[in-house]
Amino acid sequence: MAPDSLRPPEVPERLLSAGNWSPLESRAETLATLPAARVEGATQVYEDESLRERVGAATGVDRTWRFVFATRVVFSPPLAPGIGTAMVRPMVSSEAHRAFLDDLGERGFVDVARDRNERIRTSAGDRVRLQSYRGRLPVEDERALAVEGWLGVWSTDGEFRIAGGAYPTDLRELVGEGVEVPTPQASRDDLVRFVRAVS
Repeated sequence: MAPDSLRPPEVPERLLSAGNWSPLESRAETLATLPAARVEGATQVYEDESLRERVGAATGVDRTWRFVFATRVVFSPPLAPGIGTAMVRPMVSSEAHRAFLDDLGERGFVDVARDRNERIRTSAGDRVRLQSYRGRLPVEDERALAVEGWLGVWSTDGEFRIAGGAYPTDLRELVGEGVEVPTPQASRDDLVRFVRAVS
């Protein structure tokens, strides 16, 4: 297990409040063991709890609809001089994408495939390549909602950050009129705003 001192990345409280993000789960774990170091991560997952409540009241389906997460990845002991984050970035990125796909699968997402990507900068100025994923989320009555996820991996001060999340793009079709749900664009904007704020 990762040490208790390892904490998830910081996310401004004002941003969490503005996005209706509530803590859902947290974990600290050893992600990989290398010949000279352990790769350890601490993750905090947030959900849109108010959306969950509104959709649940309207449909009787109780589940997390939108979520975001942030992970701090460190090496223990720290990377030796001359072994920069650029040398291990491919390994960290590959593992992050694999773990993200696994997580989506555990949350019930199916037929997930990579889609487009784009580049953004965090509030601290770090460059992030965001990879999008598209898939489906089966719900009751043999229906399935279209879903979109995004994942970014970047390095900062000798550590790595991984952040992203997912949301349905046609939730309106499930709840009908009269229930306030975010548009796909609003969900995407909230997720990108969250990733940018991770430090």
